[in-house]
Amino acid sequence: MSEVIKVGMADLKTCRGDDGVTTLGLGSCVGIAIRDPATGIGGLAHIMLPDSTEIKNNTNRPKFADTGIEDLVKEIVKMGGNRSRLVAKIAGGAQMFAFGSKADMIRVGDRNVLASKKKLAELRIPILAEDTGKSYGRTVIFYPKTGDFYIRSVGMPEKVI
Repeated sequence: MSEVIKVGMADLKTCRGDDGVTTLGLGSCVGIAIRDPATGIGGLAHIMLPDSTEIKNNTNRPKFADTGIEDLVKEIVKMGGNRSRLVAKIAGGAQMFAFGSKADMIRVGDRNVLASKKKLAELRIPILAEDTGKSYGRTVIFYPKTGDFYIRSVGMPEKVI
């Protein structure tokens, strides 16, 4: 019987087989789903902020796009995934609140999406699909075996990317 493993905020989890990983409440946060299609090994990171170097003395690596994605890749490889075959899908990065200013510090969702894409490009992991931006939150479930990334939002039809 398959299991759906919960990923908390600023957290990451991996799985294989028929299992999936889920995270709730992606507002400005981004869910990064990475898998090795040949082995069906993969995982999900729920990142909250773009850059670990902007915060001093923070040891929660999954909280940040730059370090969380690196750690997720390491965990997938440790489980038997092949680094050269990894592919990704991303969701989240919403602008949840309307502000009069377009200051960079306020647009956390946009910054999280850009930082996630930048890190994935640095690691040469192609992004196969994304559902980012807009002004609504998302709950996601990712199944590494099939690559199906289910996205649910209040008042919207469920999507699979």
